[in-house]
Amino acid sequence: MNSWANLGFDLHIELPHGVGVKAALLQALRDAIDGGVLKPGTRLPPSRTLAHDLGIARNTVADCYAELAAAGWLATRQGSGTVVASLADSRNDAAPAPSTVRFTHSLMPGSPDVSAFPRSAWISSARRALTAAPNDAFGATDPRGRVELRNALSGYLGRTRGVRVDPNRIVVSAGSGHGIALLARTLGGTFAVDAYSLHLHRKLLIDEGIRTVPISVDESGTCTDELASTTAGAALLTPTHQFPLGGPLTPARRATAVEWASSTGGVVLEDDYDGEFRYDRKPVGALQGIAPQHVAYLGTASKTLSPAIRIGWMVLPDRLIEPVLAVKGPYERWVSSTDQLTLADFIESGRFDSHIRKMRVSYRQRRDQLVAILSARVPEVRVEGISAGLHAVVRLPRGSEQAVMAAANSRGLGLEGLSTFRHPDASSAGSDGIVVGYSTPSPSQYPRALEMLCETLESAL
Repeated sequence: MNSWANLGFDLHIELPHGVGVKAALLQALRDAIDGGVLKPGTRLPPSRTLAHDLGIARNTVADCYAELAAAGWLATRQGSGTVVASLADSRNDAAPAPSTVRFTHSLMPGSPDVSAFPRSAWISSARRALTAAPNDAFGATDPRGRVELRNALSGYLGRTRGVRVDPNRIVVSAGSGHGIALLARTLGGTFAVDAYSLHLHRKLLIDEGIRTVPISVDESGTCTDELASTTAGAALLTPTHQFPLGGPLTPARRATAVEWASSTGGVVLEDDYDGEFRYDRKPVGALQGIAPQHVAYLGTASKTLSPAIRIGWMVLPDRLIEPVLAVKGPYERWVSSTDQLTLADFIESGRFDSHIRKMRVSYRQRRDQLVAILSARVPEVRVEGISAGLHAVVRLPRGSEQAVMAAANSRGLGLEGLSTFRHPDASSAGSDGIVVGYSTPSPSQYPRALEMLCETLESAL
């Protein structure tokens, strides 16, 4: 209704009935400001424009503006017209928004350096992808995901991760968490998980009605021989780079996991969350490559590009494709088709590989800085799990984890304690440590984050 023609904006004002025009406009404006509909700094239409839109006299609007300005509801600024006063928000009785934890610096694990997101290259891929996109890309699409992305992923995963796949066995998801949720709904029952594993994934499984049982983890990865003694029908593992402890699953233990799945009809969910980032050893291929009919492979763009790119993928055993699609639904309701087309072009053009190579060098340098500074300043700690990935485990003297976390919080340094990732039913006593996400800060913030980490450890140990 009410076109703000002079400035090209619309202002919706409903005048209450049963009172005079001026009183109605005063009440409507006060209510809009008091209720937060008109926020501090919002520019109001010129009196002539609002009078025309409401069908009332211009002098009536001008008088209302003047009265509200005198009462502190509005302010008149040279060159800006009439705006809602900044003090008006103190009259808003609405409950404040819930506060969120803010860190001065963050070494929380789980995020790449988002300042390095390749914006120009992504825009170029988006422009090319949208220009070439068929009309059906802008309507309801295949629940498996866009065929262009599945084709691109098929080549990429085979070439870089040793995954055995064709596009028809790929199902696109909104990140690996979404993929795990779909598989949980499909499979049901009990899942085996590492005694130390991502707590968010455990919660996700529990929310889907899944019971989780912990499997021991040591320097050789998951103790897969324990799978045979569980009632689990599926196992959620991180074979390439155990999260959070860091070791790859040894060949013997990989074989044991596959034998368990083959003999019981179980499924291994392989979360290959950061397999592209290896530094000191040859790349470790995906477990799926040796048992494609027993392993559901999960990947994501969250660690390579950005968690804002909500695209993940599953490479499924043949027997799970239709059941997962049935759970997912007949229409793609999770991942933007245009984002899928952009990622497909980003991969096919070679820009994805180029970005990963660049970040691999950057993250290795950061890891080396972390190891060197802790060795020099806090020699009583031990850094582990550093041959790959985006985080390191810093082992602490027994009984010191709580003190370190308290010291970090007091300094505004974001860290994650190792105990956060321990399964509540794990039988062995947990050791003390912190998980340091060295990929998280921007290059300009990283030196100060490392300094704060050293100060935190020196003060608490």
